[in-house]
Amino acid sequence: MDDLAERQPKLKPKVRLKTWLVPILFLVVVITQILAPYRGWRILIVGLGGALILGWFWARSLARGIDLTRQMRFGWAQVGDRLVERFTVRNNGWAPAVWAEVLDRSTMPDYRVSRGTGIGGYDSIRWHTEAVCTTRGLFTLGPTQLRTGDPFGVFTVTVDFPASMPLLVLPPIVPLPDIQVAPGGRSGEARPRANILDRTVSAASVREYAPGDSRRWVHWRTTARQGELYVRLFESTPAGDWWILLDMDEDVHVGAGENATDEHGVILAASLADRGISLRRAVGLMAEGNDLAWMAPAEGDGQRWEILRSLALVTRGSRPLAEVLARVGPSIGRNASLVIITPSPRTVWVEQLVPLMRQGAVPTVLLLDPVSFGGSQSVDAVRQALENLGVAYYDITSDILDLPDSRPGKQGHWEWRVLGTGKAVAVQREEPEVAWRTLA
Repeated sequence: MDDLAERQPKLKPKVRLKTWLVPILFLVVVITQILAPYRGWRILIVGLGGALILGWFWARSLARGIDLTRQMRFGWAQVGDRLVERFTVRNNGWAPAVWAEVLDRSTMPDYRVSRGTGIGGYDSIRWHTEAVCTTRGLFTLGPTQLRTGDPFGVFTVTVDFPASMPLLVLPPIVPLPDIQVAPGGRSGEARPRANILDRTVSAASVREYAPGDSRRWVHWRTTARQGELYVRLFESTPAGDWWILLDMDEDVHVGAGENATDEHGVILAASLADRGISLRRAVGLMAEGNDLAWMAPAEGDGQRWEILRSLALVTRGSRPLAEVLARVGPSIGRNASLVIITPSPRTVWVEQLVPLMRQGAVPTVLLLDPVSFGGSQSVDAVRQALENLGVAYYDITSDILDLPDSRPGKQGHWEWRVLGTGKAVAVQREEPEVAWRTLA
């Protein structure tokens, strides 16, 4: 959008003396000239007085004529995506801004777009800024402040532009290791499903390959005919919903920033939810931090968006995993697949799985290893307790999600494509022409 008629509303500009040195010096020279007339004092009076008067009119021209427009294209992004903004400064007055500072008041971490520039009279300048989104969450772009002044350094002009825009940064979706979600339900129940442990021998149909599918189930005839990978769907396989439970108890999480266990847990939950929905499964989410995130299982892109949005905002809380399991147990239906993501070294929460398993839920545990994240407590006791119950679990260490291609968005918006070999790779997506959105 190149039309600059729609600019950010601004508060009344403030014109202030930058320093009292020039006015005081002017008064001193005037008094000296009165007491001891001298031609040199008169020259100083004219010079200093002229600087004050000209500086005042210069500053007033800038205050009335300078404008700022701040625009962006997207209202959301993922960790690793590039955030692009466009700034336009227009000077509708006769006085040029020899110096001008654009000061950004955004709340997004590691986002620095403040800039120093200059602009002539009856002129405009435009520039773009780019930054990588490094932290998930809800942030604000803006407000913005513009500071300028006269070339003599006597007056400063401050213009506040209060317009701002929320920016939701979603967690990244990354290629996962070989994690198989234990299937819920019993053979012959519900609709056919793919990518499970207990296959039957009767293939019903085929579908496109999705990351995480075993290459053993590739249907090569369809693949050769379509030119893309297809896998077989099997009859009489269980099809329970997926419940993803993310433990956000602050007492068990270790590490800080993107290397913390809770951040890895969020990435695991987001990537698993994306996988499940891509497989046309009904996926739900439970996470209790400072606020409760609870979504019943559902299918489709709308559910994917809601899950990612909730995971972007989730924070550490104070409720232990055992209490969360006891509270949500009645909400988990029979034959559901329950995926628990936790670094907890306490075995008491494992005991809460027993009543859930009796009612038909089938758990899979993604056990974040605290030691690999810099913690001191081992989860060996939890591993032993899970083995005694016959619960499938996976050890998740700090290096599993730190592969070079795990953060594909660092150069822009990306998508996953599957090669003929079955390897999923990140490919930069061609961005459609999206209108610039002015902060309001």
